[in-house]
Amino acid sequence: MTSFVHWLQHDTSGLLTLAAVSIAVLLLLIIKLKLEPFIALIVVSIAVALIAGIPVSDLVGTPAKASDSLLEKGFGGILGHITVIIGLGTVLGAMLERSGGADALTTRLLNLFGPKGAPLAMGLTGVVLGIPIFFDIGIFILAPLVYVAAKRGGRSLVMYAMPMLAGLSMTHAFLPPHPGPVAAAGLLHVSLGWIIIMGLACGIPAWFVSGVVWGSWIGKRIQVEVPDEFIPEEDEADTANPPSIGLIAFIILAPMALILAATIADVMLDGGRLLSILTLAGTPAVALTIAVLLALYLLGIRRGVSASELGKISAASLRPVGMILLVVGAGAFFGAVLRATGIGTALADSMTAIGLPVILSAYLISCALRIAQGSATVAIVTTAGIIETSIAAGNYSPAQIALIVVAVSAGSIVASHVNDGGFWIVSRYFNMSVKDTLKTWTVLETILSVVGFAMAGLLWLVV
Repeated sequence: MTSFVHWLQHDTSGLLTLAAVSIAVLLLLIIKLKLEPFIALIVVSIAVALIAGIPVSDLVGTPAKASDSLLEKGFGGILGHITVIIGLGTVLGAMLERSGGADALTTRLLNLFGPKGAPLAMGLTGVVLGIPIFFDIGIFILAPLVYVAAKRGGRSLVMYAMPMLAGLSMTHAFLPPHPGPVAAAGLLHVSLGWIIIMGLACGIPAWFVSGVVWGSWIGKRIQVEVPDEFIPEEDEADTANPPSIGLIAFIILAPMALILAATIADVMLDGGRLLSILTLAGTPAVALTIAVLLALYLLGIRRGVSASELGKISAASLRPVGMILLVVGAGAFFGAVLRATGIGTALADSMTAIGLPVILSAYLISCALRIAQGSATVAIVTTAGIIETSIAAGNYSPAQIALIVVAVSAGSIVASHVNDGGFWIVSRYFNMSVKDTLKTWTVLETILSVVGFAMAGLLWLVV
């Protein structure tokens, strides 16, 4: 028994076996026993740490030094990085929704592109609104508008829904302020400016191929009618007096422009007052704070919304964020345990020995976790924790690390199926059977994943 424990704790093959078993147990707890992912991650993390011989004082600390424990460092490190960003992004999305901006943007694009270009218009709506709005909220907001476009066009609902869904999914997977890419950027220590640059470079082609090209092709082959009676979630948006398209675009793009300006300034400027100003304004939390303040004034106060009502909108939008933060924090704790046990180093050495590029290894690990347990966020955070040691030891440039984050994100959306909550939301809102959802949505997500990773791989060759 002693020799077995020694093998698990000190031999590379033993450490890798422990890692494989821990992930298998994690998936068992989530999939079969239906345990909440953040609880499952904590349980498995503690078990792995104890089996690997990490002292209890290092794992959970002592009354005098609890802040030095793996538990608090794992949770606190990543949550300190992402909590403000996710919270502000959520409030920003809520203001855009309640002001009627989503309706206004979609209507303008539909009028601009006409009946034949309606699928592309819905796709662009998904991309633009997907930046500040969570995936499922985006579906609740845009589904009725997709129904209208399909009714007017007289074609399958699939043709209009797929481009929009691809836009929402792409932004959710590849771009801040969504939790997956933000968490991965924090764990792998790369700026969100680089994530935006590489996320757009890889995500836009992936969206076009999966949403517009595939969506148009499959939409001609699977006929789905608009539901005769469908009542979406109650929409409190102000559709009677919607804001202008220019104002909506300004509020959405302002934080991204500030973050990108700070990233470019850091490369091109060598100190000085301008660099300090751009760095401050382009810090993600500050940039999003500016955008939220703009939204609260331009979409709220200036349009007659009271301060108390704005408070209620903000509070209601933040309620779903708690579980996301718990999952991300628990995933970071799991990653911290893997590093402390030496599993991360063992995995890095094994990947080097096999000869797989780290970007491919990251993608494959993320794909496996996604297919097995369904949650994109869990797949991203767990994968980032596993490969963190490899990245730290690899002397990669910020651009390369950002591409690795894109690869992890791409893997996290592959092959959405019945263990993914998004699968059932798509099936319900767009009147599709399980079979048709597999033929349309599941394939779309796989194409989005593969093309996104392929773009990351091509850029990897030149950066």
